Amino acid sequence: MSYLLALDAGTGSIRAVIFDLSGRQIAVGQAEWKHLSVADVPGSMEFDLDTNWQLACRCIHQALQQANLNASDIASIACCSMREGIVLYDRNGDPIWACANVDARASVEVAELKEIHDNQFESEVYQVSGQTLALSAMPRLLWLAHHRPDIYRRAATVTMISDWLAAKLSGELAVDPSNAGTTGMLDLNTRDWRPALLDMAGLRADMLSPVKETGTLLGSVTAQAAAQSGLREGTPVVMGGGDVQLGCLGLGVVRAGQTAILGGTFWQQVVNLPAIRTDPEMNIRINPHVIHGMVQAESISFFTGLTMRWFRDAFCAEEKLIAERLGTDTYALLEEMASRVPAGSHGVMPIFSDAMHFKEWYHAAPSFINLSIDPEKCNKATLFRALEENAAIVSACNLAQISGFSGVTFDSLVFAGGGAKGALWSQILSDVTGLPVRVPVVKEATALGCAIAAGVGAGLYDDLAATGERLVQWSREFTPNPAHRELYDQMMQKWQAVYADQLGLVDSGLTTSLWRAPGLAPKQAAARI
Repeated sequence: MSYLLALDAGTGSIRAVIFDLSGRQIAVGQAEWKHLSVADVPGSMEFDLDTNWQLACRCIHQALQQANLNASDIASIACCSMREGIVLYDRNGDPIWACANVDARASVEVAELKEIHDNQFESEVYQVSGQTLALSAMPRLLWLAHHRPDIYRRAATVTMISDWLAAKLSGELAVDPSNAGTTGMLDLNTRDWRPALLDMAGLRADMLSPVKETGTLLGSVTAQAAAQSGLREGTPVVMGGGDVQLGCLGLGVVRAGQTAILGGTFWQQVVNLPAIRTDPEMNIRINPHVIHGMVQAESISFFTGLTMRWFRDAFCAEEKLIAERLGTDTYALLEEMASRVPAGSHGVMPIFSDAMHFKEWYHAAPSFINLSIDPEKCNKATLFRALEENAAIVSACNLAQISGFSGVTFDSLVFAGGGAKGALWSQILSDVTGLPVRVPVVKEATALGCAIAAGVGAGLYDDLAATGERLVQWSREFTPNPAHRELYDQMMQKWQAVYADQLGLVDSGLTTSLWRAPGLAPKQAAARI
């Protein structure tokens, strides 16, 4: 048999995942990694190129060993990664600097760029690329020009982190639209660079690498990469893409109007748009899909999975011990406890991520509102259910924003990622949105989408979209409980009003924001309320 290898570089770890041609996951090698904060550079998160390549090679070895496969069994490879992270190379094609997606060093540069053309530059960037400046590449490049001119002068090419992995394997440098689109320098219509944006920002436009579509052949594994990774020299290396877009491919979310929620550390609500359109309010980002000619509206809920992990580790030591003794997952135990709490969680209201406001994006201080001192009603089970309900409410708010400017209405949702492992959470999401929710068998949709791209590039599959639809399998479907619909509608309205008041406390300097977009000054935040 032939097998496909997906090399998936996430925010917190690198994974090598092997699939057979039916889409069945065979093996995975995984290693956690950390991004480096530079002393005296607030918000910096540099990407350790040397160490992280060694970890990637280790994961490939682990996956091959776990699957009991030879290198010759791997028919093709593709790479995917967190978006926004960028890598710079010198004229010899050697990487010289990289940062992760969470790098937020360029706050001053974001503010400077916002002021160009009488504060119209960011609007122009958004209309062309679907991105605002806060997470884009241009402020980071400007920061390098200001603070590390030695690196900036040497830089001859820029790619994304997935492209760096592919280059380490093949020696070839290129970017794909789905990931490079998050730089804010790619045109949604042409799916190619818009050098004029860099010119307007006072940046060099001579470092833009070739653009190749996801699923096209890039090159093959070099002798050096084969020696380091354990792969066979000459194995095809295919263009991959951004994690969310490849995740949608792995879920079969490839047609206009289809909608998915990817529930991981951050939650993404993704809608395939029937035509290229941006949000007049600039609240929602627009990205190129891996499907050629298609774009996606994407909203983000911040720290959703991370908040659940914090709650588990900070307050649920007893449940962790019990789960270990029972041989189950702590989250599964907490969900079982929370299932006995009535819908509405006795009015407890979590304040963590806000709905997305891409242009002026910041959060209130993390808190729980409306607690009581009744231990029968206000306890760990109630707080856990309240967090799950709140995540669904934020998702519903974000989907409403997308529907409002795009005109797309939803008839169902696909729910994948770590959040989809919980039956209670899936049911709550269905109840809050009023939509049927389908959960796939393969939870690792991003790696599957990446493997599909590898197969298409090697000629083992005919078409990205058709293969994604054919390989996805469904585990469960949840339908909304009508008895909860009115309750959750009222909860959503109350939460929106309370959150606005909580933002006012941040604006007054009385509380500290959970997160604020780079370059967004407090006076700008105050103007939003």
